[in-house]
Parts: sequence; structure tokens; C-alpha cells
Amino acid sequence: MHFSIPDTEEFTSENGSTYTCYHLHVNGVEHSMLRYSQLHDFNEKLKKEFGSEIINNFKFPPKKLLGLNQIQKEERREKLEHYIQLLSQDARVANSDVFNGFLISAQKETEKGIPESVELNVYLMNGHKITVDIMSTDQAEDVLEAVATKVELSEQYVYYFGLYLVKKDESSAFSIVRKIHDFESPYISLNSAKGPHRIVVRKSYWDPVFDDDLKEDRVAMNLLFIQAVNDVEREWVICSKEQRRNLDTLKRKNSRKEYVKEVRSMKFYNYIKFKPSTSDYPEENVPVVVHAGNREIIFTVRTPDGSYKEGTFKITRMRCWRITSANEDNSKSLELSFEYLMAKDSLKWITIKTEDAILMSLCLQGMVDELIMCKKGLKMKKPSDRIKGPQRQYKSRDGGIIITRSTTNNAAAIPDPPVLQKPQESHSDQKKNSEKMHSTLPPKSRGAAAHIENDIFEGIGDDDL
Repeated sequence: MHFSIPDTEEFTSENGSTYTCYHLHVNGVEHSMLRYSQLHDFNEKLKKEFGSEIINNFKFPPKKLLGLNQIQKEERREKLEHYIQLLSQDARVANSDVFNGFLISAQKETEKGIPESVELNVYLMNGHKITVDIMSTDQAEDVLEAVATKVELSEQYVYYFGLYLVKKDESSAFSIVRKIHDFESPYISLNSAKGPHRIVVRKSYWDPVFDDDLKEDRVAMNLLFIQAVNDVEREWVICSKEQRRNLDTLKRKNSRKEYVKEVRSMKFYNYIKFKPSTSDYPEENVPVVVHAGNREIIFTVRTPDGSYKEGTFKITRMRCWRITSANEDNSKSLELSFEYLMAKDSLKWITIKTEDAILMSLCLQGMVDELIMCKKGLKMKKPSDRIKGPQRQYKSRDGGIIITRSTTNNAAAIPDPPVLQKPQESHSDQKKNSEKMHSTLPPKSRGAAAHIENDIFEGIGDDDL
């Protein structure tokens, strides 16, 4: 998750006093507006829930007795941004009902979302529409479970899939904007999105081996087949003319298992293809096509002689990554930079300039989380793993109360937090070397961003090279 507070806005209350609101952006999209007093109240709730010794590590900016001048306001904005960025990277906090409830209540207040019974259209990747009856303020997982019930998907397979916000582009095709997280209402997020958007159901896992868990379930196999067809048609999967003819034949015969089996053998199956990008690797400002999936990202570069070359970057060898703004006057000009172990004792920063920087980062985080889950022998969560939290009271902008009840996930399925985790003495010498060589971002990068440490990197050793 990527949190930022890029700017503030001044408001006047009913009694004539002015106050500052902070625009909270989540994954590149404005989520809510919050006053300092709301964030302070939220921080106090976290202390009660997790203990001051943990929450104080995030260094919430203290209250001031006197009013703030413009420089002090900007300092507070930066400190609040850093606070929420670090907070969101602790899995214990980010998966709690306190955290989810606060963000849902903030979104509800900002968008003036009144809890009411509504219909929401959710689409499959072939355009088939599924209409579900929900409450307008339901969490993403509530909506996903409602969709699964509507299509009769078995409970154990619900969270192999997720809800994604997609947007129609200039070619009338729908491109992925982001996955909808549980701390937001899909109904409110869809209605507040600018331009033609819709919510779709897609696979939420990265390793195609998970397909094997679904192949004997009729509904799950149908969803796999629909997405596979869509990926082939939009040329995210690379296949020869002969392979395409075979796929068309299997599609006409409605041989869904055989179709999916055939596509799984093809290049870039279960990868996401991003919008055209530029990179500083293998040289400055080179156009690249980037794919992400199966625990790696792949660069495809066209050489001067017209041929294509590929570079593969394994997520296990990425020490960390971050997003920055390449041009502060243009919010769309974003860069994703990651520090990569090119060879033993050799780390290098690689930067991609792309509109999809945030989506790319979320994909990297998803692959890391999935790999941690597999290493720990955990399974995909089920609806029964969700724990309904108590009703909680959150402070509103006018000093009133917002009552919200949200859910959290079974603690056994939550990975250890990578940011606060202390290094263990048993880590390999490779990790010690990498810490010594830790470098900074290229000077051209600007804008606040949180370092996202890769917990998988910590266990890398010489055998992995």
C-alpha cells in the first residue's frame, strides 16, 4: 500500500475559525480528507490497541499550543505523511480492524457516504455483469464474498480472487488501475473515480501453481478460463499463430480445462503487462515493456537491429524499492526504483518511469507477501478467517463521532512485519554486505516516498546467486 499526503486545504468552520485538512492519498488516488485532531485521536486508539512501546516508534508529530505558520504546517504535513507510510507497513497494524475502520470512516465522511442498501455491478473479465445487493459502506471483502455467493463459488476459493478497479482507455479497452483494498468501500471508490471505471473480478495470486487448487471446481475453472481468454485476446500472453489456432479451437469446443492447460505453457501466462515505460537500464531513457508475475519482473527492450532482448529481475534479489515523483509539477510522472543484487556484493539502483509505478509496486508487494505465505506453509485465507471487530468510535472533522465496525483477518495468516523486525544474528554474510552497500536514490528523483524493504531478501545467500 502506498500512502501519501501531497497537499493540504484550509476550511472555515461554522463558528468562523479556520482549520487545515490533509488530503490522504492511497495507491495514487485521493481517499479522504483528515484533520490533525482526527489523526491524533487515531494514534491514541492504536496505542491502546498495540501498546505505546510499539506505536511510539512511528513518531506521530506532537500537538502545538500555538498556531502554526506556513513553514511549520509544511513540516507537520511531511511528518504525518511519514507516520502513515511507516504505520501501513506494519502488518499487525495494517490488518487490524482499528486501521481498516479508521480509513473506512474517513472515506465515508469525505465522500458523504450514507449507509444504505444499494446495487453494485461487478464484472467478469469477459464483460459479464454480476449485480449484488450490498450496503453502500461495505468493505471490499464483504462485496467479494457477495459476488462469490452469487456465482456459487466454493468458500475455500473466494480469496484466490480479488476486486480490481479498471478504467477504459483510448482504445476502449479496460486497463487495471489498482486492486481494491479492504479498508475501502468499492461502491464509494467506484462512484468517486473520475472517468469510465468499473469493478472486475480477477485472480489475486501470482504463482500459476495455485491454478491446480482450482481446476476441479466448476465455477473457479470457469473464472480461470475467462481470464485466460481475456489475457490472450489483449496479447498479454505470447503465442504463435499455430498456438492461437489451437486455442480458438478449444474455445469453440468449450474445452475450458484444456484451454487453461494450453495457455499455462505459454510465455507471460499469469503476468500483468504494464503501459509503455522508460528505464535507465540497460542504458538511460531506453523504452521498455515491463511484465510482472511468477516472482519476477521482466524488461523487454528493442535493440537497434530490430530484435528484442529481455532482462529478468527476481523479487528475491530486490533489496527494497520506492516510488518518487520525477516532476513535482506533474503527478503522472512517477518513477519506481528498486535496488537489485546484480552479483555478489554488487547492488544497483534501477529506475522505471511509468504511469503504472504504483500498480507495479503493489504487484511486487503482492508477490513478496505470497512467497512469505508459502515459506511459512500458510494457506489462502477463507471467509471464515475474518474476525468481526467491535463497533469503534472515530472522530469526525467537526469533532463529532463516526461509528464504524470493520473486520480483520486471522492473525495466523498475517506475515511478520518487515519494517519493525530486527535483524537476526543467523542471517547470512550476504545480508551484512548488502547493508554496507546500501545506496541512495539517484539525485534526479524528488518527492516523499516510503522505502519498502523486501523481507524475502534477508534470507538470500550465495546459493541463490
